[in-house]
Amino acid sequence: MLDNQGFTSTGSGRRFQAARHQLALEFAYSANRPIREMLHVYGLRTSLFRIKVITALVLATREQRLIGVQGVHAYIEVSFSQLTIVGVREVLKRLAEVGVIKIQSDRSYRFTPEAWDMLKSS
Repeated sequence: MLDNQGFTSTGSGRRFQAARHQLALEFAYSANRPIREMLHVYGLRTSLFRIKVITALVLATREQRLIGVQGVHAYIEVSFSQLTIVGVREVLKRLAEVGVIKIQSDRSYRFTPEAWDMLKSS
C-alpha cells in the first residue's frame, strides 16, 4: 500500500531506519574512543555519565573557558536530563581522585596535562 508520499509501507523502511541508527551508534562509539581509552588507562569503567561530563570539560578547555559543577551540569542538562547536579559532583570528584582532572582554587576544573594529552584528538 502507498502512503501520501508514494512510498510503500512494508518493513523495508524499518530496516533502513535500523541501519541508519546503527551507523549513528558506530559514529558515536568511535567519536568517544579517546575518552573511553583514557578512562581505561585511569582504571575507570566507561559510563554515559562520565562521557558526558568529560565532553563538557573538553569543550570548555578547547574554548579556553573555566567550567565548574554548574557549567558542566548546564551543558549536560540540555541533552541528558537524568544526571543531577549531585551526580555531576560525584563524577567530577571521582575523576579528580584518579588524576584525570584537578580542581582549581576558583572551584573550576581542568584536565591534568597527561589526561589532556590523551584527549586532544577527541
